[in-house]
Amino acid sequence: MNTANLQLEGVLLALSRLLETMRNKGLLTSGEIETALAEAEDACRRDAACRTISPGQAEGVLFPIRFLRAATNRQEGPSPTFTDIATSIGEDKDRHG
Repeated sequence: MNTANLQLEGVLLALSRLLETMRNKGLLTSGEIETALAEAEDACRRDAACRTISPGQAEGVLFPIRFLRAATNRQEGPSPTFTDIATSIGEDKDRHG
């Protein structure tokens, strides 16, 4: 596996935990986190650079945002692994095309 991918996994897991901590401390609501990430995904879709790359590359750009959305929208319980979240994103994409 590419080292950059492993680094991205670590950064995404760390960011998801930070967002959860902010929510748990009342610094951000679940709605505020979801809105911010939805706005980031929308901005990416509107970006001309994202529209000129291949669909696979665009999915790669959107993946970190989708990861954080999935990680912060989960139910209470043990923290999911990177693989758990990535799999759920892939399954969701397959269901919604």
